[in-house]
Amino acid sequence: MSESWTQAAVVFIVVVGTVLLLTLIGLSVTGIKMYREDKRQSAHSIRRNYPIIGRFRYMFEHLGEFFRQYFFAMDREEMPFNRAQRSWVYRAAKNVNNTVAFGSTRDISKPGTYYFLNCPFPTLEKDAAQTQPMRIGTHCRTPYDAPSFFNISAMSFGALSKPAVQALSEGAAKAGCWLNTGEGGLSKYHLAGGGDIVFQIGTAKYGVRDELGNLDDEKLKALADLEQVKMFEIKLSQGAKPGKGGILPAEKVTAEIAQIRGIPEGVASISPNRHPDIGCIDSLLDFVAHVREVTGKPVGFKLVLGTTNWLKEFCERVNARGADSAPDFITLDSSDGGTGAAPMPLMDSVGLPLRDSLPLLVNQLIRHELRDRVRVIASGKLINPTEVAAAICMGADFVTSARGFLFGLGCIQALQCNKNTCPTGITTHNPRLQQGLVPDVKATRIAHYHKNLVHEIESIAHSCGVAEPRLLNREHAAVVVDGGAVALNLLYPETSRRLKPEIMEKGN
Repeated sequence: MSESWTQAAVVFIVVVGTVLLLTLIGLSVTGIKMYREDKRQSAHSIRRNYPIIGRFRYMFEHLGEFFRQYFFAMDREEMPFNRAQRSWVYRAAKNVNNTVAFGSTRDISKPGTYYFLNCPFPTLEKDAAQTQPMRIGTHCRTPYDAPSFFNISAMSFGALSKPAVQALSEGAAKAGCWLNTGEGGLSKYHLAGGGDIVFQIGTAKYGVRDELGNLDDEKLKALADLEQVKMFEIKLSQGAKPGKGGILPAEKVTAEIAQIRGIPEGVASISPNRHPDIGCIDSLLDFVAHVREVTGKPVGFKLVLGTTNWLKEFCERVNARGADSAPDFITLDSSDGGTGAAPMPLMDSVGLPLRDSLPLLVNQLIRHELRDRVRVIASGKLINPTEVAAAICMGADFVTSARGFLFGLGCIQALQCNKNTCPTGITTHNPRLQQGLVPDVKATRIAHYHKNLVHEIESIAHSCGVAEPRLLNREHAAVVVDGGAVALNLLYPETSRRLKPEIMEKGN
């Protein structure tokens, strides 16, 4: 009896051992196959950078849809962008079904919430009009007929990786919108896609500086001679860090970035907190005029609005000097704008949000009869159709977004932009992480995001009874304040007169 039990035990052990061995071999073969598949595929950055293990992210993300209401934040609770906002961008970038079922999860009673005031007889598809290019720089030797009202905001090469800039460049060309270089200078990766470029002149004047950090007219003229470079934007401040210059950690200042910017390699790049040669309204207007004269192309400036008293003085000085002295555009950033690195007090507590500053700026331009001369570009946390359409209602001619297009690239809001450890390869110079971002694939997603966002804003415009988005004005939207929703034309009662149609059309 003992001998038969021993034999049975041996057989059992052999069988179990064989099964386990075969299972282990099978798992190994499958694992090797999955590893190779993940490394070769180019659609998912996480799986490409973290083969096999990266697959768990998508599984957990899927399960989170069901478990979040019990264990995690709800879809509308996260910051700086909640899951609902990010998910819309992801779906739009992938060009998949972007409809939702059952009902809205949006808190429609929360102050700051926008409504659009639809009319009983919306615009029929046959009566809809395609948004026309808008001319910027009517007083320039080479004005720019900007084809799209939605464009890619300033992001520097250095803050972003090589493949990220390449993807944005190719995506912008496919979408028919412009790409702003950010203050880090113009790289060959910005030009790779062949699309329109807005060159930003930051406080350190990277890319157009001499050895002392002053503006170099020869370098400026060389950039202006590039057909792709359509405009020049003078950066006074940005929403995430008004009163402080750009910050690029030493580990991100590679030899290539140092050469493009004209700075030492491997040394942290800290820009001055303002242009040393711009200290008042007159010197600002002088600088704008000088850059426009050297380049012959439209010139404007970017800022986040804080004190508002100077707006009136600014408009008065422009009128005193003549309309030719006006900037061709003003890019208005919001206090809740983003950046790769900024001190928390400046990011959290300085500057006005766009919902307050945009109507103030537009109203001052109207009062001083400069509205048709100066184009207004709105920027700052505008990634979904609602926010973009609201900015147009308040008077913006154009809207630019940075983080919306970052989500289009595959950003997962890991909040590691300043650590050179971005897991999706967007804001890192680690080659192992960069290889997860395949420019050709992501460029298509950038174009899809742009197309789908514009389409949905057109749908909002048609619901409000107008033929195309730029015909929206403050009468078409309301915002929730304490006590209920108030139409924007009542909350900001200055006239919301739009540009004349003939000014909007290309070539006029």
